Amino acid sequence: MSEEARYWLLPKQTVAIVLAGGRGSRLMKLTDRRAKPAVPFGGKFRIVDFTLSNCVNSGIRRIYVLTQYKAHSLLRHLQAGWGYMRAEMREFVEAIPAQQRIDETMWYRGTADAIWQNLDILQDQAPEYVVVLAGDHVYKMDYAAMVRDHVESGADATVGCIEVPRMDATAFGVIAIDERNRVTGFLEKPADPPGTPDDPDLALASMGIYVFNAQLLYELLSEDANNPNSAHDFGKDIIPSMVRSNREVLAHSLRKSAIYNEGQTEPYWRDVGTVDAYWAANIDLTTVTPELDLYDQQWPIYTHQLQLPSAKFVFDDEERRGQALDSLVSGGCIISGGQVRQSLLFSQVRVNSYSELQNAVVLPECDIGRHARLTNVVVDKRCRIPEGLVVGEDPELDAERFYRTENGIVLITPDMLARLD
Repeated sequence: MSEEARYWLLPKQTVAIVLAGGRGSRLMKLTDRRAKPAVPFGGKFRIVDFTLSNCVNSGIRRIYVLTQYKAHSLLRHLQAGWGYMRAEMREFVEAIPAQQRIDETMWYRGTADAIWQNLDILQDQAPEYVVVLAGDHVYKMDYAAMVRDHVESGADATVGCIEVPRMDATAFGVIAIDERNRVTGFLEKPADPPGTPDDPDLALASMGIYVFNAQLLYELLSEDANNPNSAHDFGKDIIPSMVRSNREVLAHSLRKSAIYNEGQTEPYWRDVGTVDAYWAANIDLTTVTPELDLYDQQWPIYTHQLQLPSAKFVFDDEERRGQALDSLVSGGCIISGGQVRQSLLFSQVRVNSYSELQNAVVLPECDIGRHARLTNVVVDKRCRIPEGLVVGEDPELDAERFYRTENGIVLITPDMLARLD
């Protein structure tokens, strides 16, 4: 078999494990009833769809999704949107809820423990390589290229990373490397992150993506499970212990495997884990040339969506004109005499007469009452905005009634609206 043919087979020898059990508490009330990977994004998707689509587009079609926190919405989405794989061809997207398989008193204690508790399921697939993925980031990446980099380097493990300004890296796990891209240190949220060999003003932040040789992973997880001093986490325990024991750990830059837009020079990766970051990433999609290209047919993002009629815009009077400018409007929406500017509307949103939306992210099945004015907001699913409600113009009033970030983005939920009555 030729070398190129051997590399072509790598995705078929790989199993992906998507860690999708996180609560995402920094998203505040958006994750009260759903796990962070299940949060809607981009008008029709869920955050987890980006990781799963990367797997499928990369040719990795054996995928386990490990869930834990408030997983019902996520499980329902996986069943509806990702059940089309061909089992007879050894393809699947299979959700594995936390089941206390090892100990009836023990839920997942960390990212490594989540896989260890399901080790028998993974071993049944007999993979050569295992890709461990976070299910709560937005990006487009060819995982097959990362697996190939791992195999060619002869490394025991490979860590996906992205370059960020050095002092912005204090919120991430930071990787120190040598001139050969070998990991020499792994620091969790350091106060003074190390720079890269090529640029001391940049640091390498971990993306929470790992490639392991399968047999070695089994050994590492078993050792970690028996360590009473471990937090049972890849970033805090597994990778640092490998570095300390002089295992070969490779740093793989997203630059090598990102899917770029035409003319794009920087890879796109977003941790949409705060209200500000979530709002900004969605609003960026309304620009003329967004950093994230959702129209790329060569690397599509797959999802489940309801069968809905096209968006509808009605009334063309001088004072009541249904229109949307520099905006994304999803199926089933009705813009009935309202004004929408630089906003993103998910499915089945109704914008009633004389209302105005500016820089608004509106999740599915919301109703915007007449004469309402909403600016710089995230509106959660099934909100009924009262007639005449004004948000985004009086910071003190907004903070009294809703959740307002330091940057002035206001989160509105049904529970918050109920307290207005």
